[in-house]
Amino acid sequence: MLSVTGLQAAYGASQVLHDVELQVKDGEVVTLLGRNGMGKTTTVRSIMGLVSPRAGRVSFSGQEVQGRPPERIARLGIGLVPEGRQVFPSLTVRENLVATAANRLHRPDPWVLETVYELFPRLKERAGQSAGTLSGGEQQMLAVGRALMTNPRLLILDEATEGLAPVIRTEIWHCIAHLKQAGQSILLIDKNLAVLKRLADRHYIIEKGRTVWSGNAADLERDAARVHGYVGL
Repeated sequence: MLSVTGLQAAYGASQVLHDVELQVKDGEVVTLLGRNGMGKTTTVRSIMGLVSPRAGRVSFSGQEVQGRPPERIARLGIGLVPEGRQVFPSLTVRENLVATAANRLHRPDPWVLETVYELFPRLKERAGQSAGTLSGGEQQMLAVGRALMTNPRLLILDEATEGLAPVIRTEIWHCIAHLKQAGQSILLIDKNLAVLKRLADRHYIIEKGRTVWSGNAADLERDAARVHGYVGL
């Protein structure tokens, strides 16, 4: 589904990505791990067209997408939950959810308001409330719900549980587990390795803008010392 090979990217004269490689297959949950500042978010931004790659290939559903405008990439079926949530603060919860809603891939069981509310009952309780007045955890639920309302083939979560209270973090993990069971393909950035080992199918580690390790949960256990050295967890 998603294939990234030899990806390089920069901000002006500062090169951030030197050689990133990763793949997400249909129905997989794949993690992108690494310490802060190693290039994880830049990788996501490059996939989404928010940063123009200097070199390498980004292929999604058999189409090369590097260099395309972000809106065209998103319309191919990628839903993004960005770092920092980035909800529309002046819009209500309901307005945030319907603002970019679509079913371009004609899913027979699309995500709609009712199904998002079933996943996150708290959003239904606050449907008429301005998003800017929500707690951080509620905003993260809203960001996930908004991405699901685009009915993506691939859902990308950048820092899925960063800075959230433990009870909200647990709720987000339950949500991701539910999505995995339903067959949703997910690329996930987070630091909670204990949960990720149980939840994800495969893992990639980025160090200084390069993919330096990849493997499944068994590989992660076997290479625990090496992984710890890369991610500091």
